[in-house]
Amino acid sequence: MPSREIVSSTELSVNERHAVNVSLVLASGSPRRRELLAALALPFTVAAAEVDERQIPGEPPVEVVQRLSRAKAAAVACRYPDAIIVAADTVVVLDGVVLGKPADAEDAVGMLRALRGRPHLVYSAVTALDAATGQEATEVSESCVWMRGYSDDEIAAYVASGDPLDKAGAYAIQYRGFAPVSRFEGCYASIMGLPLGHLARALVRVGVAVLVDVARACEAATGAACCLSDWEDSCSVRVAHPAAFRQLRR
Repeated sequence: MPSREIVSSTELSVNERHAVNVSLVLASGSPRRRELLAALALPFTVAAAEVDERQIPGEPPVEVVQRLSRAKAAAVACRYPDAIIVAADTVVVLDGVVLGKPADAEDAVGMLRALRGRPHLVYSAVTALDAATGQEATEVSESCVWMRGYSDDEIAAYVASGDPLDKAGAYAIQYRGFAPVSRFEGCYASIMGLPLGHLARALVRVGVAVLVDVARACEAATGAACCLSDWEDSCSVRVAHPAAFRQLRR
């Protein structure tokens, strides 16, 4: 299943403040999101967002990640009123039920048992917000993931490592000591928590130049083929008029 993209934005012309240096701020304390964003070769700082991540009753998963991604961006924008804010949110969905981060080790064990040997969906939303103007672009990536039939002993050892306790669905696709995923369709970086191609497009839409080859940068960061290999064709605007984009402050 290809990655499904859902784009939502305000009126997003290239920002006329292009001559002014601006800062990029990642609204997340996640080490994996920090590593993925670094692949785009853009200077940034980190400021974790504090928001209530509980699902509103009856809220569809796609709307959950969009709302939380925007909320995280807005929370950090209050502290960095002249910056470009990058925020993201990821959920795992099994049988229509949203699995966020486990409450504790017991919850993590339960999630991993429920996911074992079965397919599920992963939704990741990413938001680029110009705090000074309110211009915003949000994109959502949907992927399908099949888990292998790992044993209870493997679950116990993985949970004891502490790795799953801060991750949606209680697992990391990239964790080699557990390697819970047998195959997937969609975006590997999105399953990790930050869909790089989607983020790069969102940044372009708020006037930030992304000058690296995004597909290659994504592949280098994740070790997996990028789902947006047609980036150059679909987003040639990023290099068409480089002077029109703002430079990020280092």
